[in-house]
Amino acid sequence: MAFGSFDGKGSGSHTVSEINMVPLIDVMLVLLVIFIITAPLLAHSIKINMPQVAAEQIEEEPKTVDLAIDASGALFWDEKPVNIDDLPNRFKSIAGTKPQPEIRIRADQNTRYETLAKVMASARRSGMSRIGFVTTPPSGGAAATEAPATGTGATPAPAGAPSGR
Repeated sequence: MAFGSFDGKGSGSHTVSEINMVPLIDVMLVLLVIFIITAPLLAHSIKINMPQVAAEQIEEEPKTVDLAIDASGALFWDEKPVNIDDLPNRFKSIAGTKPQPEIRIRADQNTRYETLAKVMASARRSGMSRIGFVTTPPSGGAAATEAPATGTGATPAPAGAPSGR
């Protein structure tokens, strides 16, 4: 091997600018030997007869409770009349079941907000986490007409028709 000297003395005062490849080749050959030895070990497997199971996952649909409130404030639990004071006990009895049932509230358009708020607060205090509302889409689609003005007896003009104002 040729090495340059640091003191500038000697026969060759110039530095060697070649890369010494021998250590790199040695490392490469060692890695190649390691991979050649370990590759058959990775492909080796033990044949085992595993038991076959033909079970399907049971999908359980969560129960829903339909809670209806009419315009006068009367409550109906799955179509049966119920008192508002009995709701916390009913909610607590179903809150611990798995999966927890969903409470679907159907309220009349003229139901007082106070009654609806009491029902929702009672459900939350009892541990119910799945509370939803059942709504009805407006009839007439997206282009619903305006209600007539009170006291004038006028009927609304069709959509897109020019008004007389």
